[in-house]
Amino acid sequence: MSAEQPPRPPTAKLPAEGGAAPLMEVEGLKKSYGPKVVLRGVDMQVTRGEVVTILGPNGCGKSTFLRCLNLLEQYQDGVVKLKGEVVSRGRPEDRKATEEEQAAAQALRLRVGMVFQRFNLFPHMTVLENVMVGPKKVLLRSHSEAYDVAERMLSKVGLWEKHPCDPLTLSGGQQQRVAIARALAMNPDVMLFDEATSALDPVMTRDVFGVVRELAAEGMTMILVTHDMDFARDISDRTVFMEEGVVAAVGTPEYIFDQRPVPGIQKFLQRG
Repeated sequence: MSAEQPPRPPTAKLPAEGGAAPLMEVEGLKKSYGPKVVLRGVDMQVTRGEVVTILGPNGCGKSTFLRCLNLLEQYQDGVVKLKGEVVSRGRPEDRKATEEEQAAAQALRLRVGMVFQRFNLFPHMTVLENVMVGPKKVLLRSHSEAYDVAERMLSKVGLWEKHPCDPLTLSGGQQQRVAIARALAMNPDVMLFDEATSALDPVMTRDVFGVVRELAAEGMTMILVTHDMDFARDISDRTVFMEEGVVAAVGTPEYIFDQRPVPGIQKFLQRG
């Protein structure tokens, strides 16, 4: 893990762990909705196999930042790189994406998976079909190949026995685990989790966190937005604290939670 360090200014870059080449790099990412500025210039580097959690008060830009990373939200300035390759750039809010940019966005989403607060499963498909659809329709795998992938991913999240079921017959926690399996079926380089347990009760939350811990142990690169402080402290290689659209502090979980290097962290943890 990173050595403890003095507080960084709001624009400081989040460096790659241990000097290793970053898997994902974000440089100067800015996002606005008309006159409302949400992200004011976020820099981040994440190495392969690293788990980074993002904390911060409501409205600080955490979820928007994640959605910008795989272009579910278009940002106006900055660059995102994956394995050293530029995979997206900022573009003016009033300019529509070109066909080339739309194709690049689709390609990016294959490499950067995302699990949302809500499960977003297809209700007209079985659990198995939900996990198979991406490999078949997007990756153009054969039916048998997609079936094998779906079987492995549903087994990974402990739900293969539910493969013939309608998703709406599953509990919320089970639906979220299917959503994780569906994202994993695309074999992404990075997984993003946006408050993946916010709609779940404590028992279901524990089950989903168990899956995330297993993915971390297997070396999956992950960036997670969460309000669960105990989980963030336990799972993270590094923790980022955001406020007012910038990275205000970054370091080991011990540094963030124990030393509380900026006043906003103290206020945030007291409210939590």
